[in-house]
Amino acid sequence: MTGMLASVNSLDEAALVLNLQADIIDLKQPEQGALGALETGLVRQIVAAIDRRRPVSATVGDLPMQPEIIFEAVKAMAKTGVDYIKIGFFPGGDWLGTVDKLSALTGQHALIAVLFADAQPDLSIIAYLKDAGFKGAMLDTMDKQKGSLMQVMDETTIGQFVEQTKACQLLCGLAGSLRLADIPGLMPYKADYLGFRGALCQQHNRIAQLDTEAIVQIRQAIADAA
Repeated sequence: MTGMLASVNSLDEAALVLNLQADIIDLKQPEQGALGALETGLVRQIVAAIDRRRPVSATVGDLPMQPEIIFEAVKAMAKTGVDYIKIGFFPGGDWLGTVDKLSALTGQHALIAVLFADAQPDLSIIAYLKDAGFKGAMLDTMDKQKGSLMQVMDETTIGQFVEQTKACQLLCGLAGSLRLADIPGLMPYKADYLGFRGALCQQHNRIAQLDTEAIVQIRQAIADAA
């Protein structure tokens, strides 16, 4: 069953998507980049307010792939009590060294690797994530101006990502400027969740306020396609 992940940046937004039946509440600050992080104090407040009624994920920010930097950011976010911590695997840097460093945390915390479809990620990292104890992997996009996931990555590669992630028994997510119209094409992949931000906002502007009607439409479209 494919669920709906809704990205929010405030306590009010988190309460809204909770009431509208989002399956995962994802905390990030869109104004700060593709995976901009919320301040840990605010994350802690939102986690307390949700009170385990839904899983909560949070990003650690648009950080360089340097093992020590990522490790410290993940440790700090873990103290907030979120269920999942999302780490962006940006181009360049030391991917394998970062994964090795984070393996010290995967026994206590559920880490999700975010690969960027518009950066042509090396999918061989997925097996490495499994061996290091990661909980899941997802596709997203870095440059939100290039279009949705389905516009920047071909269907075959999306399918390979899902297949490899599931073969490694990792949670599998698809996101990246997804639109209402993308849902019928993505549902056959049977990812664990589809992630949305811009499509949930007024005028599809990811830094604008959430639009209740848009959230309801996305939620219903996933249910209908399922």
